[in-house]
Amino acid sequence: MAKVVSSSSEALMELSRSSRSAAPGAHCKVVVLAEAASAFYSRGLHEEISDFYEYMSPRPEEEKMRMEVVNRIESVIKELWPSADVQIFGSFKTGLYLPTSDIDLVVFGKWENLPLWTLEEALRKHKVADEDSVKVLDKATVPIIKLTDSFTEVKVDISFNVQNGVRAADLIKDFTKKYPVLPYLVLVLKQFLLQRDLNEVFTGGIGSYSLFLMAVSFLQLHPREDACIPNTNYGVLLIEFFELYGRHFNYLKTGIRIKDGGSYVAKDEVQKNMLDGYRPSMLYIEDPLQPGNDVGRSSYGAMQVKQAFDYAYVVLSHAVSPIAKYYPNNETESILGRIIRVTDEVATYRDWISKQWGLQNRPEPSCNGPVSSSSATQSSSSDVDSDATPCKTPKQLLCRPSTGTRVGSQDVSLEPAQAAGKTQSTQTTNTPSSTNKSQHGAARLFRSSSKGFQARHGMDHED
Repeated sequence: MAKVVSSSSEALMELSRSSRSAAPGAHCKVVVLAEAASAFYSRGLHEEISDFYEYMSPRPEEEKMRMEVVNRIESVIKELWPSADVQIFGSFKTGLYLPTSDIDLVVFGKWENLPLWTLEEALRKHKVADEDSVKVLDKATVPIIKLTDSFTEVKVDISFNVQNGVRAADLIKDFTKKYPVLPYLVLVLKQFLLQRDLNEVFTGGIGSYSLFLMAVSFLQLHPREDACIPNTNYGVLLIEFFELYGRHFNYLKTGIRIKDGGSYVAKDEVQKNMLDGYRPSMLYIEDPLQPGNDVGRSSYGAMQVKQAFDYAYVVLSHAVSPIAKYYPNNETESILGRIIRVTDEVATYRDWISKQWGLQNRPEPSCNGPVSSSSATQSSSSDVDSDATPCKTPKQLLCRPSTGTRVGSQDVSLEPAQAAGKTQSTQTTNTPSSTNKSQHGAARLFRSSSKGFQARHGMDHED
């Protein structure tokens, strides 16, 4: 039987050594573990990743709710500037967003100075947002208005005149077609970063676009051709991703290049083409759509992310090792649940959305792409990520009649956790927190063929 995931000198090429010896302009080739994990032992992790993806994929009612948020804000903007063009951008269009992800909007218009404070005042006046949630970040690299919708508690970021629109969304769609595993990896990785507060660019984390490009680079340079096929083992690839970026990637010397099939680039070479006084960021990722743009420039917490990835690699590789069968509770404990959790509050919030927007059924989630056909064509959204780029805003969301039974709290439920990401709360009887949380039993699980998706009760996964 093939040897299960291990960290040996022969398993992965040490990028630190390679990049130090590389001549200017040379690219460091990555050699990922040829036999990353035994298919037998990692199959359960593969199934749990599939279950997680199916449960967390966007539902039509969630998309409808988000579009109502967009329309409320757009009406305020149009009242101020009738000719303004409002667009949404990021993962809403691609479908790669979590239930509690933020919405990013960009407003195009002609102003001598960005009207951040004018719009902030109008949003307060129309009570679109919670009074205390509206903040103007005029000193940020990309100035934005942050707010929380007063009814749905969805967080929104609004920027002005940020270009490079649908090209990024089209790029992401093209890559998800080429690498069908991408949506599965990306949703797990987003949840992993979210619950550790490492997902927001504004606080130094890794945004959606950066994370996606890291995953693309990982697959581009993967030595096994079967990494690109639809039925590849998601568990093996997830462990290899964590091993690469948690242990072997040299953040000090090496940058990521996506164009021309993917490669690594020596930072010394990059710096030669930069202005005096500037140097590549710790997480240097060349934007394939905008030459000269370092997508990871604001991710100053990249080393914290590296440590978190290393932690996840250790936990998962131990969980799928042959000796794991001798661990206590191995047959009942989830593998994926050791590194990510979804709280009861999130499940309750999703049920509240379903009740408020009146959809009784939903199509079964697709296993061959990030979203259902309706969400792929009708709408778009994003996690908070100033790296991403905009796409056209639909005027309304039209939901096709669904053909399957919705996966709700009756089918999939979750265990409470201490640090499982952002939760929703409010004070009125028609808001998310008014939903009766007792309907979510603490022991209900994501089910794979062998065990539930559930972290150990009371286990704290601090990095």
